[in-house]
Amino acid sequence: MENYFGTTFGPLAAICISAFGIFVVIIVLTRLSGKRSFSKMSSFDFASTIAIGSIIASGVISPSVTLTHAAIGLAAIFGIQSLVARLRLYKPFRNAVDNDPLLLMDGKTILHKNLKKANVTEGDLRAKLREANVLDLSQVRAVVFETTGDIAVLHTADADQELKDWLLKWVGR
Repeated sequence: MENYFGTTFGPLAAICISAFGIFVVIIVLTRLSGKRSFSKMSSFDFASTIAIGSIIASGVISPSVTLTHAAIGLAAIFGIQSLVARLRLYKPFRNAVDNDPLLLMDGKTILHKNLKKANVTEGDLRAKLREANVLDLSQVRAVVFETTGDIAVLHTADADQELKDWLLKWVGR
């Protein structure tokens, strides 16, 4: 039981040195690849963030994973993420790794079939409309379930203001 709570200076020093080393590696890799490395953009970005977290934890805590191994693992994940970001420019690849955004409301019409497809309840939709300060459904131009899982509410109080088609490009109807 005393080994469970106790430790010696050696392992603690190794953890601190590994944590500092991993921290430096993360800063360098993030500066090289950009802030998108930890963004909430798609399911692939989410998986990358989880993998990075796992490598960091293993590199800091596990004595069997060296700082060099952790740094190489992190560099590999960042490299794969950068490659995928470039390949997303091509629609077939983008379709393979990203979810499509989905229209939940078209104007003031609620698209119940799409709500079901996105696993969003009417209560969730109402909450997002309130959060966006929508006072009347006539203000709504569109509600989109984004690839990130966020819900975007496009609305205006100006009845003459139309929604530009460009904003709904690639949004599933």
